[in-house]
Amino acid sequence: MDLSLIIPVVLLGALLVYGVAIYNRLVTLKNRYQNAFAQIEVQLKRRHDLIPNLVETARAYMSHERETLQAVTEARNAAEVGLQHAAARPGEPGAMAELAGAEGALGAALGRLNVVMEAYPDLKASDNMQQLSETLTSTENRVAFARQAFNDAVMQYNAYRQSFPPVLLAGSFGHKQDAALLEFADSAEIQTAPRVSF
Repeated sequence: MDLSLIIPVVLLGALLVYGVAIYNRLVTLKNRYQNAFAQIEVQLKRRHDLIPNLVETARAYMSHERETLQAVTEARNAAEVGLQHAAARPGEPGAMAELAGAEGALGAALGRLNVVMEAYPDLKASDNMQQLSETLTSTENRVAFARQAFNDAVMQYNAYRQSFPPVLLAGSFGHKQDAALLEFADSAEIQTAPRVSF
């Protein structure tokens, strides 16, 4: 075999192997961030399942706080719809924005519920309410951890997809756009330590 033929064949083979490696890495990173989103989905579903129990427990004590309880229920339902849309398209910017907005509204409604509950000492002292509140707090921590893992996986995917030479091939391999982070509107407020005064 002629040397002038062997060198181009070897180079072509090396480029083909390198292209396959880039494709496989993109698929692996995309699967990681989709799996990370699945972990968020599990925790948000747990959160959404706890909220009706919390509302029902509170309803027995707060019969005239119907508007607050209704706002929590409506926000929970909107968050559930947002989660379903995001689960169908994890990483898509529009789906992540919808989920972040719905979860932000739910967080605000739960905050109003907590303020109202302060006025009901019997409710705060209820074992059932304490247990539900503790479980919800634990779930909130799990959501934050899962969200961080998702955002880390998205950053890793995006960084690889945007690097050279994968950026040249990503679009033709079906990875046309960056995945979106899941950022809540109150992320700046979350970074600030709470102020406690006596």
